[in-house]
Amino acid sequence: MPALSTGRQPNAALAWFGGVAGQGLLDVESAAMARVLAGCQAMPWAWIGVDATSPPGGTSTRGVRLRRQGLGFDGAFRSVLPLPLASEALGAVLLQHVLDDGIDPMPLLDECARVLAPGGTLWLAALNPWSPYRARWARSGLHAYNTGAWQSMLRGAGFAADSVSLQWLGPLWRPAHGAVGIGAADRLRAGIGLTVSKRVHALIPPARLRNLRWQAGGALAGTNARRSASQRR
Repeated sequence: MPALSTGRQPNAALAWFGGVAGQGLLDVESAAMARVLAGCQAMPWAWIGVDATSPPGGTSTRGVRLRRQGLGFDGAFRSVLPLPLASEALGAVLLQHVLDDGIDPMPLLDECARVLAPGGTLWLAALNPWSPYRARWARSGLHAYNTGAWQSMLRGAGFAADSVSLQWLGPLWRPAHGAVGIGAADRLRAGIGLTVSKRVHALIPPARLRNLRWQAGGALAGTNARRSASQRR
């Protein structure tokens, strides 16, 4: 699988999240990530985020915590893609704004699909291009995809389109006034959170056996016909 690729200076744009405006969005996302991990209590998970935020999970030892460093990742280990994780080993993967600097999202989304177990959850936080908050990251080098583009890319990585749920996150304008929601008024919040489950195709079931039914009239008629034939002889 190819490494992440971008035409911009690695990580320069992501430094925006270290400012007041970026922190106003990241603070709200902590609760959203905690809810995802609460549903993944029996399996290991992975978080990949930016330098400006703290990893979720507290002191949990089941989590692999990584940060974007240039075109690779650093934290629990240092690596580029593919990650040194077994296929279908994780119950959840959380991507917190690591794809907001114009990097090609597909290699990392493909890798998430590989390492997630069937039924596992991918949670992805990204910037909302329709929010007035975009004026605060203008000219920073950050790039925001719309929700339709994200859904298309998730489908391209093999996730089922009908399993995607969407939530709007963060402030509308003032950094300290962040919240979450799914209503029409929330669509102008600074960020979006997409949650999608990994589904697998069911095995082809064995062909159903045809029901065998007694043909009462037919069996009796056949017997009578044979008797009549023998009597005529």
